[in-house]
Amino acid sequence: MFYINNTIMKKYGEKAQEKVHEAMHEMKEGTLKSGRSDKKVTDRKQAIAIGLSEARKEGGKVPKKKEKKS
Repeated sequence: MFYINNTIMKKYGEKAQEKVHEAMHEMKEGTLKSGRSDKKVTDRKQAIAIGLSEARKEGGKVPKKKEKKS
């Protein structure tokens, strides 16, 4: 969370929370697949990334991806 004019602002919106929740649930059931390779996702961080990516595509409030430094 961060502050603007002494009010707390959320970084992630409701849609992002919902998508991450769904992705985590699918991962625990063993039905979450990764992208084109169609392999089963077993990593918690990867499930979160998939949920945030889906929320971004649907226009949810999600911070931009960090750029990779080379």
